[in-house]
Amino acid sequence: MTRKNLMAYAIACFTMTVTSSCKADRTTSSQQMGPDSTATVQQTKESHLSLLFAGDLMQHGPQINAAHRSDGSYNYDECFTAIKQEVERADVAIANFEVTLGGPPYAGYPQFRAPDEYLKACVDAGFDIMMTANNHCLDSRRKGLERTILMMDSLKVPHLGTYVNSEARQEQYPFLLEKNGMRIVLLNFTYGTNGLVVEKPNVVNMMDTTEIRADIAKAKTMNPDVIIALPHWGIEYQLLPSAEQRRVAKWLIDNGVDHVIGGHPHVAQPLELSEDGNHLVAWSMGNLISNMKNDNTYGGYMVRMEFTKKGDKARLSDCGYSLYWVSKPVDSGGKHNYRVLPIDMPDDGLNAIEKSRRNTIRTAMRKLMEKHTKGIKEYTF
Repeated sequence: MTRKNLMAYAIACFTMTVTSSCKADRTTSSQQMGPDSTATVQQTKESHLSLLFAGDLMQHGPQINAAHRSDGSYNYDECFTAIKQEVERADVAIANFEVTLGGPPYAGYPQFRAPDEYLKACVDAGFDIMMTANNHCLDSRRKGLERTILMMDSLKVPHLGTYVNSEARQEQYPFLLEKNGMRIVLLNFTYGTNGLVVEKPNVVNMMDTTEIRADIAKAKTMNPDVIIALPHWGIEYQLLPSAEQRRVAKWLIDNGVDHVIGGHPHVAQPLELSEDGNHLVAWSMGNLISNMKNDNTYGGYMVRMEFTKKGDKARLSDCGYSLYWVSKPVDSGGKHNYRVLPIDMPDDGLNAIEKSRRNTIRTAMRKLMEKHTKGIKEYTF
């Protein structure tokens, strides 16, 4: 695809609002009501909030090499150009940052250590909040965990899942998102850290039911409209959720979580919506971007959720998913140029190999979704 066509999918600017810790408001903010305003008017006012969730932001060695420039810097701008408009449409966009920013030397699998420019590119793409509790969060040990947090704080990127110490966790977790008159509490935890031990005083949220139960109890005291759990779980490369995922999801909902949006398997797993429409579970969104080559690993979906609040009651009024895939065309210098593309983006600029890759992943994901995802629509962008 030509750069001109790619830019047609992008929007011109990105605005980070420090006070709200997310995008600038896309709707008019509620006006302060005067003392003579009636309770009836307050109860009939309706507000809306759209959230977007994306999968694993990976950085394998070939991706780092592709981003490297002759002056020693790293440039990832083209990676997200084609999905930026979709990400920016949401009031708040959240993704799983599955690398560490431990500083040079940089490295890919099995212990990820990405350039700082990668985080900046993710922010410029429109992602507002980063999840950091995943099995790679200790890849560059204590230095990497703490430096990742430091870099996010320096860019004013809200994050949840890992903490420099227990005091920081106590102050910042559960994560409260306040936007458009709604209060959304986010919980993020991981099944493990690839056998690496958390060094004190650092804290990584683990998938421990005793700890999570206490976190849910604390979340309920925060007067939330919605509680959303974001677990890093499941079995890699399996297209359907494991029995353990199903057990944990049921336990979370039984204990007061409203929705569950998961990741880690590196492939897309289906979504499920409860019969009453009150609980959405996305078992795995797959990779957002990576260098993985195995079947089903170079595509995934983003989850879109719309909440409507009238009076003091908020509900899930709409939800769906958008499919995408990772293109790796070779540039004139012989490097792969990684790009996240909508699954139905025009073929212009794709060579025969890329078209075949796209067609293969599109067929596989749509077959999976059509068979196992009921009552949840696919959005196109």
